[in-house]
Amino acid sequence: MLYGFYDKRKQAMIATVVICAVTCAAVILSVLFFPVIKLGKVHVDTYWIVALLGAAALLLSGQTDVSATFGAFVRNDAVNPLKILALFLCMTVLSVFLDELGFFRYVASAVLKRARGKKLRLFFSLYLIVSLLTVFTSNDVIILSFTPFILYFCKSADLDPLPYLSAEFVAANTWSAALVVGNPTNMYLSSACDVDFFSYLEWSALPTLLAGAAALGALLLLFRKQLRGNYGGTAEEVVLTEKPLLWIGAAHLLVCILFLAVGPYFGIEMWIVSLAAVGSLFVCTLIYSLVRRKRPSALLGCLKRAPYPLIPFMLSMFVLVEGLSLTGATEYLSAFFGTKAQIWTYGAGSFLMANLINNIPMSVLFYSVLSGAGAGLPAVMATAVGSNLGAFFTPVGALAGIMFGAIVRRHGVKFGFAEFLKMGVCVALPALAAALGGLSVMALLL
Repeated sequence: MLYGFYDKRKQAMIATVVICAVTCAAVILSVLFFPVIKLGKVHVDTYWIVALLGAAALLLSGQTDVSATFGAFVRNDAVNPLKILALFLCMTVLSVFLDELGFFRYVASAVLKRARGKKLRLFFSLYLIVSLLTVFTSNDVIILSFTPFILYFCKSADLDPLPYLSAEFVAANTWSAALVVGNPTNMYLSSACDVDFFSYLEWSALPTLLAGAAALGALLLLFRKQLRGNYGGTAEEVVLTEKPLLWIGAAHLLVCILFLAVGPYFGIEMWIVSLAAVGSLFVCTLIYSLVRRKRPSALLGCLKRAPYPLIPFMLSMFVLVEGLSLTGATEYLSAFFGTKAQIWTYGAGSFLMANLINNIPMSVLFYSVLSGAGAGLPAVMATAVGSNLGAFFTPVGALAGIMFGAIVRRHGVKFGFAEFLKMGVCVALPALAAALGGLSVMALLL
């Protein structure tokens, strides 16, 4: 009888693994070959539809405990996907609000002007400003804001856009590892594994610095010929028309980050802090608009641009990963990674897995693996490193890559799988080695 129980559990595990593998493969294929469905004037991303169908197939197959799966959505702990979604969406809205007011375009314009016709100076300027902004905002929002601006400028200046697009994308997905708020995967892993703001920063500072330096050096070697000489053309003039609202938005973002840092010491969860910040921002903006008798355009723009497809995508992938956990599949992965050289095994494993199933579902999966293996903080931070740097190894490593690819395709620029992989091999691998080396040093010091 006991043998029959284990036999049924093994069958359920195999069926769940197959459904999850097919779903992940279908998500990747949808991103590469049919990323968008056009329904009249409406464009619908396909990746979340595929993930939703996979989750539905798993639940309807009867291979996993449906009540236990849905119970994960209401349990009061840090792994609750609804809390993590709230944290990510709220932090995104705070950054998008600034973008709606033209802040990032204004900064990009200022950077382009300061380059003064020097290709190398333009490259350095873009890398540095994107790195700085990503640390305090969000890699996804930076990519959405800067990519079109770079494309327009390079076209007007008759510049090859690849070095500058690469600098932007690499910087955004390297320096996003520095703070919890830089990437949704950081938010998920830190919340799920109970890593507070300052502990995360203590471990991430050196690896991010080393990865950033290694990535910059690799990019300079890769594009050394294209960065010689001067260019013509001038940057678009961007005027900030709503400076009071800009100050309101910037203040809310900075105060939110401050409270994210100190909140856990007072028992305040990060999703509550971010939700309160967005609520306050909305109230302040509406009051300002009523007093000035203006339409709250920036607020409405936030509501339109919020990453709604991420909601069904993340929840669907959580269902799939929960199925793997309930049927015992993650136990095998925990045993595979073992307890030796966890920084390198989890760092390399998360980096590669992100490019098989995308970095957000990878982070959800690796939380179960980390928990099953009883892995410590170094392994958690190595997973976070892999989730960030894996974004620029192939186009499917992160949602940032999916969005980036869609933007450059619309502008007729060739930056396909081959170009991405070339950048990944030349830049991502040295950056990963540098970051994991930095983590190994921190493990000896702390």
